[in-house]
Amino acid sequence: MLKIKNFLIACLFLFPQYFFAQYTDVINSNRPGETMSAFSVGKSVIQAEVGLYGINEKHDVQNYEATGFGTDFTLRWGLFLEQLEFIADIQYQNETFTTPVTSFKKSNFKQTNLGAKYLIYDPFKNYKGDVNIYSYGPSKKFKWRQLIPAVSIFAGANFVYKNNPYAYNSNTLNFYSNESGFSPKIMLMTQNHFGDGRWVLVSNIIADYIGTDNSGYGYILTLTRGFNSKWSGFVENQAYKSDLYSDLIVRGGAAYLLSRNVQVDASISKNLKNTPSLLYGGIGFSIRYDDKHKEELTRVGKPKKPKKDKKDKLTKEEQEALEKTQKEEDYQEKERKRKAKYEKKKK
Repeated sequence: MLKIKNFLIACLFLFPQYFFAQYTDVINSNRPGETMSAFSVGKSVIQAEVGLYGINEKHDVQNYEATGFGTDFTLRWGLFLEQLEFIADIQYQNETFTTPVTSFKKSNFKQTNLGAKYLIYDPFKNYKGDVNIYSYGPSKKFKWRQLIPAVSIFAGANFVYKNNPYAYNSNTLNFYSNESGFSPKIMLMTQNHFGDGRWVLVSNIIADYIGTDNSGYGYILTLTRGFNSKWSGFVENQAYKSDLYSDLIVRGGAAYLLSRNVQVDASISKNLKNTPSLLYGGIGFSIRYDDKHKEELTRVGKPKKPKKDKKDKLTKEEQEALEKTQKEEDYQEKERKRKAKYEKKKK
């Protein structure tokens, strides 16, 4: 019984978003996947997520091969409200292309995006369902309420620079942007937690470079599994479509918690076509500063006074089992006293 209680109490610390607004006791990073979670980092919390990846690319029709590397940096800042987060997302890439007749290099910012995310619905806010610390099964089993996702929206701007070969998510050999500019980007994010909270499903629906000749649309689905208090793994599917480029990508990887505020990760990505075929492998880390955060309870209203008699929380069967155990302990104590008294008389 004690082990089960310890396990369930640990789950509360692993998945505290059930009971508190946005902020979590341990870092909640978007890495190593590409989805953006529905929950923010928390008011007055600053979080940086950095990655380095290698690229192997081959195009069967245009007859070229390319290798290179890239780096991405995301800064997340919870400001003004617990549900509000400001985001800067920057990605830089460098590649060497080889064709039958020549070779050349490409290097530029693949993405420069600034925006804000706001949580518009949290199914756990004011929810009065409690974890049953006396029984493992009821806390672990599926609940229909878990099908209701947390929902957030993101609005931001993409910044494009002149002569950028990666502008508008392009992956075309001879494409370069004609001019500098910016365009809107919007996203809808949903997030579900299943079972005891170890399974998390996040979805993003994306409209990119809105209003330009190269606007694009896509989605990302990420399923994450927490194995224990340190390790987690994920699988992901991403689709993107525009007049310049369309693709379908699968991803997988793992993350490890070094401390409550530091996480390291590794991942691998592969697309499902050969025009071009892409293979990415990357590592990264996430770190946060949360010294100025003040924890805010999601539940509202006056706190309930704790019940004096904890037995009221037990089921009838559990109450009977507890009383039986207490009777056995009392009997054993009486036997010890009786034997001690008998031994004393013998002496």
